[in-house]
Amino acid sequence: MNKQRRAGGAGPASQRGFSLIEIILVVVLIGGIVAFAASRILGGGDRAKVNLARAQVQTLAAKVDQYEMDTGGLPPDLEALVGNSANAVGWLGPYAKPAELKDPWNHAYVYRVPGEGRAFDLLSLGKDGQPGGESVDADIKFE
Repeated sequence: MNKQRRAGGAGPASQRGFSLIEIILVVVLIGGIVAFAASRILGGGDRAKVNLARAQVQTLAAKVDQYEMDTGGLPPDLEALVGNSANAVGWLGPYAKPAELKDPWNHAYVYRVPGEGRAFDLLSLGKDGQPGGESVDADIKFE
């Protein structure tokens, strides 16, 4: 009788499941993989915002140049690109939309006339919104 049970496969060896330690180990490994993937995905968002800010600084600087070509002078502030707040003669704007005056982190772009060694400076202060910094907190300047 004992031989028949083994041949039929209904013995204790065929009913073996996962132990608690094996289940915990699998859950910990899956959690580690998910944490690693999430950090990669979220970190990519910051890199994308830095690249977007670089492009937006260049585009906004081109709009300042267009304002200067039309009016014969630089705008006193970036809001003059949206509406003719300076009452400039020859203004053909609007040159920008209000949303374009903020960087990807929703901080206002810094605009200074005169600039350091050029007619104007235009920059994003990065993710932290403070001058200086490193990595995603670094300033992004018009070149």
